Amino acid sequence: MTEYKIALMPGDGIGPELTEATLKILDVVQENFGINFNMILAEAGDAVFKKRGVALPEDSLKIIRESHACLKGPVGETAADVIVRLRLLFDLYANVRPIKAFPNVPVAHPDIDMIFVRENTEDVYKGLEYSIGNDVTVCLRVITRQNCERIAKRAFETAKLRPKKKVTAIHKANVMRVTDGLFKQVCQETAKNYPDVKYNEMYVDAATMHLIRTPQDFDVLCTCNMFGDILSDEAAQLIGGLGMAPGANIGDNFALFEPIHGSAPDIAGKQIANPISMILSAKMMLDWLGERFNDSKCLKAAEAIEKATVQTLINGVTVPDLGGKVSTLQMAQAIVAALKI
Repeated sequence: MTEYKIALMPGDGIGPELTEATLKILDVVQENFGINFNMILAEAGDAVFKKRGVALPEDSLKIIRESHACLKGPVGETAADVIVRLRLLFDLYANVRPIKAFPNVPVAHPDIDMIFVRENTEDVYKGLEYSIGNDVTVCLRVITRQNCERIAKRAFETAKLRPKKKVTAIHKANVMRVTDGLFKQVCQETAKNYPDVKYNEMYVDAATMHLIRTPQDFDVLCTCNMFGDILSDEAAQLIGGLGMAPGANIGDNFALFEPIHGSAPDIAGKQIANPISMILSAKMMLDWLGERFNDSKCLKAAEAIEKATVQTLINGVTVPDLGGKVSTLQMAQAIVAALKI
């Protein structure tokens, strides 16, 4: 039996509820596909900060370093000290967020199927902010050729495996001529190496409009860190909300998987959060493990999770934010039942 050591970070707010629901799915995966997950708790987040004075303790980092991958729930106010730090420490330069319409879910268009490939380690999210006196503040925006090249290549490699084979580079090079100018230049250079992939560009403000007007036209969206963060949250609302949106932080040697939304403390403990975002994040983890370790069992399990989720939605089982009445755990149990068929 194949065994993978997975660092498990439940997070804050609704995180533990989503984690519990997702583990129900992974339990069935282990039974059905002969995959063994050695789940090791790696504490991080607001509760850990209150208890230990640090949001991401060294013992948790050690667990993550010794794992094949990390599965993480949403973190609250200490998110920058946790996820942003992990992205930098492990050089998780590609933030990958699929946005896809599912059946029986309120969507803007039934043919939405796009994926954001966002640079994940620089831009203004490096946190290089300064005060000059009492009245002036400065935030440095760092854009490097190396990271532009890595994320552009990831976007084109992703697109060439998809039906539309299309990359849209999103920037604001007409205003930020140096930083976004470099990003634009590298995307254009990379496009020449992929003649079978269609390529176009949009200014970020135009992209926000077209996401609302014609979301079905997009395929792979390649962009810088902050733009990608904002646009992918907007796009999630087109497919039923953030509870439908999984995410991955991928480097050359390690990856971390998490729903793209926050910890939603206002509904924590009520068992009404949509677990699909984290369940599909686990599905992405299985895809990554399957590709990295050439493990067909992981790839088949990932496909089965998505099929079971689709079937559950077709059966009319949904949580309150999608117009249904089942709880977080009941939603997971319904997906489990579909997996076992």
